Amino acid sequence: MALRALARVNLAAIERNVGWLRSSLSGQAELCAVVKADGYGHGAAPAARAALAGGATWLAVATADEAAELRAAGLSEPTLVMGAVSSEELGTAIAAGAELVAWDRRFTERLAAAAAERDSSVRVHVKLDTGMGRLGTRDRAEAFEIAELIARSRGALELAGAMTHFATADDDPEFLDRQLSAFEPFASELRSRFPGIVVHAANSAATLRSPASHFDLVRCGIAIYGCDPMHEEPSERGLEPALALSSYVAAVKLAQSGESIGYGRRFVAERDTWIGTLPIGYGDGVRRALTNNCDVLLRGQRYPLVGTVSMDNITVDLGPEPGAQPGDEAILIGTDGGERQTAEQLARRIGTINYEIVCGISSRVPRAYHHDGEPIG
Repeated sequence: MALRALARVNLAAIERNVGWLRSSLSGQAELCAVVKADGYGHGAAPAARAALAGGATWLAVATADEAAELRAAGLSEPTLVMGAVSSEELGTAIAAGAELVAWDRRFTERLAAAAAERDSSVRVHVKLDTGMGRLGTRDRAEAFEIAELIARSRGALELAGAMTHFATADDDPEFLDRQLSAFEPFASELRSRFPGIVVHAANSAATLRSPASHFDLVRCGIAIYGCDPMHEEPSERGLEPALALSSYVAAVKLAQSGESIGYGRRFVAERDTWIGTLPIGYGDGVRRALTNNCDVLLRGQRYPLVGTVSMDNITVDLGPEPGAQPGDEAILIGTDGGERQTAEQLARRIGTINYEIVCGISSRVPRAYHHDGEPIG
């Protein structure tokens, strides 16, 4: 019998995705594997190791704690913390030897003081906001001022890079080009003042769409896991999904015409039909919005999810003759026989993106790692 819920992660697929992405890079650009949010739900350390095996040379996360977790797992590669870091988190980031992002004088001065206090030197990347509108300064003069401040920090800080982030690389190439046009002269001038810095801008979508955005380094997240950054069919872009999500049929019972299933009676049988109950629900990451709006793969066939998705269970209409039996494995993401269901397909059903589908698989779902079917660990 299958586990109540299980996410199988093929690390070989991550290796191949990284290798394929590297082969598409222009010039001497390197690849940074983004493993924030527990490797987009795949497991940060295992995903990082697979990405490095595939040719990545950098890692990136969003928080200081995520950088510390990678170090605790024995990963020593250059690791960039891309998000905001509070004063309370600076010690964790510095102890992890992480590289940090700066965009204002106040943070830069705080960081220099914290590094000096710990007799450390922190590598810093200056962020220019060219259109995302979140972190980063929109003022080029301020960005140059921050770079000069870093350079004058008497060894506490080292200017490591210049960066920006694209807002529409997945769906609006024109705005991507506008951001690129704003970033290029800044990066060029900063490089002329500080030779040897690393210039980077591209996320997964820009990596696939805009060779001009590759610079010295690309930061690939969703694509290394085999999900399509343009929210279409991954295989059309040479990507191989690494994660499969499964449960099993715990019970099969007959619902007679007029009988209802689940909270709120959101499914009422129009004819006698068999219902299979799967012990997986929104507590595991199966979004409640998939109520009456999803398929489940059983014995190589598609069956509709019916009734309300609850915290711990979903129900499936097996038809007038039960097409499955208790103990059968059920696939929510992945392949079964000739049928396949992707994170992109689930995302389209509920008006979200594949990122949210895979990141939303909760920690109570065990991850099982394998290399093209060979178990790991």
